[in-house]
Amino acid sequence: MADQTSQSARSAEKSDAGYWAANVRIILVSLVIWAVVSFGFGILLRPALSGISVGGTDLGFWFAQQGSILVFLGLIFFYAWRMNKLDREFGVEEE
Repeated sequence: MADQTSQSARSAEKSDAGYWAANVRIILVSLVIWAVVSFGFGILLRPALSGISVGGTDLGFWFAQQGSILVFLGLIFFYAWRMNKLDREFGVEEE
């Protein structure tokens, strides 16, 4: 009886660890994308993107002013969608 309880506890710990590892991976990927778009395209790569025109202005300026915000909003929706899918996979979804 005690072996069964400890085995189910170990299984739950592995499941929890897998859930949090997947969650942290999603967060890290989202943060890297956000940093590349906002800091990389908007600041570091702005001179390289200056020849490309979007909406009457260069692409680097567009990313600095609007593009990074739109990507951030897209990442919010992606994170919510992916976490709902992850919750269903691990059986911890909300009702």
